Amino acid sequence: MGTVESGWPASLIRDVPDFPTPGILFKDITPLLDDAEAFRWAADELADRFSDTPADRVVGVEARGFILGAAVAYRLGLGFVPVRKPGKLPYDTRTVDYQLEYGTASLEAHTDALSPGQRALIVDDVLATGGTAAAAVELVSSGGAAVAGVGFLIELGFLSGREKIEIDADCPVISLLCFGGDG
Repeated sequence: MGTVESGWPASLIRDVPDFPTPGILFKDITPLLDDAEAFRWAADELADRFSDTPADRVVGVEARGFILGAAVAYRLGLGFVPVRKPGKLPYDTRTVDYQLEYGTASLEAHTDALSPGQRALIVDDVLATGGTAAAAVELVSSGGAAVAGVGFLIELGFLSGREKIEIDADCPVISLLCFGGDG
């Protein structure tokens, strides 16, 4: 997909300067989620792009990836696996640490969320530097499952995050909207 700078639904993405730290221009998707037609478009478009991709689960990355991932899982008739920040899941977890553009973080999933041999679609709101996406891929793979595809509402193409996602060449990486790059 090419770069999208304006127009519907890109016009529903709000820029928030200096969030969560100075120098970061945060892409806020809450106006898009508030618009029923745009939210439906995003969920349907992601689900449609993966409709021919064999998968057993959808993995949603905290927090906005929960919103989109759950909608995609429902639409595809698949189970949903939440990937969360440390200490938020009530059962035994597996943890992956990673770098963000503004610090470090960790992600966790239940140890029994995915079984060896299962295939998972990973869904999140934004692909920026690729650290979170790479950690989600590692978390899925570390339990013996395979990544069937990775989907984002937004990609910040100028940050080249796609290059950090280590998956098979035939595994689709899909972005619906790309800001500042070729996505």
